[in-house]
Amino acid sequence: MDSLIAASARALAAGDALGALKHVALRDDPPALALRGIAMAQLGELLRARELLRRAARGFGAHEELSRARCVVAEAEVALAERDIGGSPRALTAALATLEAHADRANAMQARLIAARRLLLLGRLAEAETTLAQLDARGLSPSLAAVAELTTAELALRSLRMEPARLALARAQEAARHARVPALLAEVADAQAMFHRPAARRLLAGDEQSLRLDEVAALLASDTLVVDACRRRIGIGVGVGAAWQSLARRPMLFSLARALAEAWPGEIDREALIAGAFRTRDPDESHRVRLRVEIGRLRALVASLAQIEATPRGFVFKPLDGRAVAVLAPPIAGDQASLAALLSDGAAWSTSALALALGASQRTVQRALAELEAEGRVRSIGRARTQRWLSPPLAGITARFTTILLLPAALPME
Repeated sequence: MDSLIAASARALAAGDALGALKHVALRDDPPALALRGIAMAQLGELLRARELLRRAARGFGAHEELSRARCVVAEAEVALAERDIGGSPRALTAALATLEAHADRANAMQARLIAARRLLLLGRLAEAETTLAQLDARGLSPSLAAVAELTTAELALRSLRMEPARLALARAQEAARHARVPALLAEVADAQAMFHRPAARRLLAGDEQSLRLDEVAALLASDTLVVDACRRRIGIGVGVGAAWQSLARRPMLFSLARALAEAWPGEIDREALIAGAFRTRDPDESHRVRLRVEIGRLRALVASLAQIEATPRGFVFKPLDGRAVAVLAPPIAGDQASLAALLSDGAAWSTSALALALGASQRTVQRALAELEAEGRVRSIGRARTQRWLSPPLAGITARFTTILLLPAALPME
């Protein structure tokens, strides 16, 4: 490694992308191309960064597989920042094997962290936890240790484990201080701020109360019967016998359950249920028949949690054992809350990546984006295959809520 390459690498490690470029900007050899690519990524030029990293990987010879593997890992991290999560992880897995075979522990750790962060974006929390459990953080550089702790904290937050999340963020903050990288310090500060922002709304009989993350965790761990509109499920989270019934794949039944719970302890009339569940203001006898069928299905699903009794006007929700009922709603109102949450992270998403993360079809996502764009809530950049979607700049800067509960979670198979 010559002196210019070494100086550029040191500048990148300190977060000084412009300083790194000064040393290698006019060079086209593979090591210089790789460093230029990483510097461009730090400056936000993600497409240019990927192009440079690919050129660098192609430029390394047959006996330089370690250098190629490092380029693959760097490109995978850029792809993650670009929210290009739809591709196969096989290249990253092969690069990880090469790095471990050459005892390149730091870059192997980086590869595992990239894999874990990708799984978190896809909502595959159990797989992300397994990946993180394989990490050995001893002797890591402060910057890499900070990223590892941030990833651990995000997993804990997604699982609503508040104390482990706080401890991981405290360790991340300490590591970021030692690393002295401003971007890492800002990321830790933003993660810590999520504890103080509204994370959800509790709805009951027309009243609405804003909840922070710790209050959401306390509600879900109580003996209250919760209709969770963030994860589309219903259940009781207290004790060893915690029981949750997923309605994520039964949107009609979930709509009925939510309407019944919002009306508790009162009743809700049949016309209101039909209007909400079937989206019609002019019901006929076929709608009433279908309502009876769907209510019967919902009764069977929630029999261990509550009863649904018919009244002259409609239906009333009666939890077993006299429990209270609460509806946990997203902090963002509207049908496109989860999509708005993904876009609020400030990154530019492709429609294919959004569809993959949300578990929806690409055409469904495109229609939703068109609606949000008409409302001025999102904007697009680029064209055709390079088109990306993001929230308007001010939305990311002045965000006053955390969307951690709205991010995708893998749906359980029924």
